[in-house]
Amino acid sequence: MTLRSLLQLSLKGRTLRPATSATLPSLTALLALSTGLALADSNALFAAEPQSSTSASADHETPEREDLDVRLSATLERLGFTGRIEETFHQRLQSALGRPIDPKLANLGRLLWFDKLHSLHQDNTCGGCHSPTNGFGDSQPMAIGVQNNNLIGPDRAGPRNQRRTPLVINTALYPAMMWNGRFNSLAGDPFDNRLGFRFPFPEDDTRFSFAQNLEHDVDVLLQAQAHMPPTELTEVAGYTGTCPHGIPDPVLGPAFCQFDDGRGLSVPLPDATGSRNEPIRQKSLEVLNGTPAYRRLFGEVFPEVAAGLPIDFFMFGKAIAEFEFTLVFANAPLDRFARGDHAAMTTAQKRGALLFFGKAGCVQCHAVSGRSSVGEANEMFSDFEERVIAGPQIAPFFGVNRGNTIFDGPGADEDFGLEQISGDVADRYKFRTAPLRNLAVAPAFFHNGAFVRLEDAIAHHLDVRGSLLAYDPVRAGLPPDLTHRLGPTASVLARLDPILASPTFLTKREFHDLVTFVRDGLFDERVRAENLCRLVPASVPSGLPVLTFQTCQRHRE
Repeated sequence: MTLRSLLQLSLKGRTLRPATSATLPSLTALLALSTGLALADSNALFAAEPQSSTSASADHETPEREDLDVRLSATLERLGFTGRIEETFHQRLQSALGRPIDPKLANLGRLLWFDKLHSLHQDNTCGGCHSPTNGFGDSQPMAIGVQNNNLIGPDRAGPRNQRRTPLVINTALYPAMMWNGRFNSLAGDPFDNRLGFRFPFPEDDTRFSFAQNLEHDVDVLLQAQAHMPPTELTEVAGYTGTCPHGIPDPVLGPAFCQFDDGRGLSVPLPDATGSRNEPIRQKSLEVLNGTPAYRRLFGEVFPEVAAGLPIDFFMFGKAIAEFEFTLVFANAPLDRFARGDHAAMTTAQKRGALLFFGKAGCVQCHAVSGRSSVGEANEMFSDFEERVIAGPQIAPFFGVNRGNTIFDGPGADEDFGLEQISGDVADRYKFRTAPLRNLAVAPAFFHNGAFVRLEDAIAHHLDVRGSLLAYDPVRAGLPPDLTHRLGPTASVLARLDPILASPTFLTKREFHDLVTFVRDGLFDERVRAENLCRLVPASVPSGLPVLTFQTCQRHRE
């Protein structure tokens, strides 16, 4: 089967059997979709693009469409939007790594992604929050990590964390990661570690410095970021052993004793820094090194492991990142339009694009080109700056099966955002500008999932004050457990970014067109669940049960 036919097969939505841990077909198919075309033949990706729908081409010759084509082409040229970021990604990645994507290393990362073994509580893993059913993002408005019911989808249950898990798709191109941007490249380029990668305490600017890069070959920001999720207690590590014999942990305090359920592995004590991050990583490594199947798989890509040396966390981070490198999908209708296929977009999408780049003012923050103080936009529709957009403050109740995070503020019902990292009250309520590609598969929007309808999220940006003051979580469609507590509004509005201070008025048709552009004009069809569900392995090297992805099950039936 040719690479082109693989892409066409995927776009037809056919379902293939999932690969077992011993085989590579699903990963090979994904590599063909996401890397092989661009690397093997720079024209293949464009030749194999999906055929434009009737609605996108029927009125192509009308004067309105011709005028839209001219105006949108001129706008994209002025902004420097090329529609070729996926192609240039592979070139930049290969330059940074000195090699193309390694299929064996990526497959190892895929198996780790879906295996709960390396997570101390052993009931969640990367795929539990970053689901293939939702662009490798959250299946819930607000994340549920440890103590879950092993389901991924609308029926997932367990204590809430604090924020929504963002999509992993295309994160390889982000110069700053997480809602508060706390993991970032000091050079503003995720492929450039010459100045080091900045992380908060205890990693700081040392663990992923340029000197460490020379020793461990941490060339790309994702390779560093992958060191962090396993250390998060609420997400994967759990609280087992943090309240032995009812004695509260000196760091966590008595409030978290209720989450010490005795399941999985005990969380180690903090080290001399006062942090558990490295002790948790070392305990995870003990488990991996004690598993023959993982010793063999790591040995196939790391000669030192094959020679008898232990698996280390730099290897783990590289495996996870290599899998994430295969998850770059940026071939949306707008990209194809920018490359000359004017029939790729519908008339409504084109009108919406002109509003996005013009009257609606979205591009002021959701940039497609240029460089902010954080880094390069990389055609990701974000400047990656931290801003106050005054989203509604949602806080679940704290307790078993309710929420395992104590929120900020006097009522413990606020999320202070960037201030949590910087310690600067001027950063209160600031969150990173969200990239906008492939939002059609996102179940909710904003850092805490306050809106489950894209229309509502966009309407909030157009009239922030009106939206926040009128917000009702029940009408917004949130799950019942997220509808009981709302944080203050006045203090949030007082810090609103000036860009959003004045309402933007659109007609009904303009609003519809803008939503259509953001939802459909920026969506790559390869991100659909029926395609990405093929990456879920039927079994994992540990032998532990694989998480159950509800939407994937429906596609297999």
